[in-house]
Amino acid sequence: MFSFPIPPRHPRRSIGSGGFSLVEIMVGMVIGMLGIIVMMQIFALAEGQKRTTTGGGDAQNNGAIALYGLQRDIRQSGYGISNFGLIGCNVLLRPGLTLTAMAPTTIFPAGMLNPLIPAGDANTDSLLVVYGNTNGSPQGDGITATTVAPHTSYPVQTPTSFTPGDNVVALPQTRPTPCNLTLTQVASVVSPSVNVNTGAAMTNGATLYNLGQSPQIQAYAIRGGNLTVCDFTANDCSLAANTGNSAIWVPIASNIVSMRAEYGHDANTPMDGIVDGFDQVTPATACNWVKTSAVRLVLVARSGQYEKIAVTTVAPAWLGSAGTPVILTADANWQNYRYKVFQTVVPIRNVVWMGVQAGC
Repeated sequence: MFSFPIPPRHPRRSIGSGGFSLVEIMVGMVIGMLGIIVMMQIFALAEGQKRTTTGGGDAQNNGAIALYGLQRDIRQSGYGISNFGLIGCNVLLRPGLTLTAMAPTTIFPAGMLNPLIPAGDANTDSLLVVYGNTNGSPQGDGITATTVAPHTSYPVQTPTSFTPGDNVVALPQTRPTPCNLTLTQVASVVSPSVNVNTGAAMTNGATLYNLGQSPQIQAYAIRGGNLTVCDFTANDCSLAANTGNSAIWVPIASNIVSMRAEYGHDANTPMDGIVDGFDQVTPATACNWVKTSAVRLVLVARSGQYEKIAVTTVAPAWLGSAGTPVILTADANWQNYRYKVFQTVVPIRNVVWMGVQAGC
């Protein structure tokens, strides 16, 4: 017979000797939790830096777009209204609404009570920008004969410069004191006369100014942290009840927390057309208006990211800080945001092009 060798038996391992012990598992969990904590801290730091960078980029874009729009309007301001006889006059836009001291760009300083533009956010200025879009001469067209009742027909030198629907202002040969005028529209043109809806008695030598089909009378103010604009030709921007209506005061740039502005004045008499200094003193005469040929402007844009610590300890400075500082303390948490400053000096070209006025 054959016999097969029986393999030797190996002792079985006890059940308790396999796998991880409780201590090992707990040590592993602690190490894993430490790893998770480190990763979450890195993620939170990176995410915070990303939000700060993104918020700074948004502030950069908002401020740049807002400044561009304001610069464009201020550069165009005064077209058709900068003539020495017309500038600074009070113009009735429509019953119940008068544009006082019509000028290319008017600054309403923070805290100033005025009947034309309700105040914006605390410590911010407001602006009023006016210009026409006529295809005719911005110097106006001479009225060649004395008008008679009902004063709705003006014989002029170049009637072809006018078309129905144009907005016009008639100015007597001698500037009245006070200078109160009326904006009206051209009803028809029958050469040599321009027929208007509402006229006034004029003599030979008076002037008819054409502001075009769509003159711009734009009010700018900071409201609720946004740069907003209101069109006086379509709405009554002077009503405080309208300030919260976004269809009337239209937001055009968000997170704009401050706007300050100063006039650039020629301080010489006789004038030489060169800006000698900047301030917020509103010109009171036609001479002073034609001596105001620039606006110095700053916009402060805020990042949308609220920081847990104070990241801004001092309010942003600009060229006009000595007389017109940027003040942000109306918001108790202003130091917990980052800011971008946009400043420029904008020439009022239509005043510059009028040249030096005799007697000023």
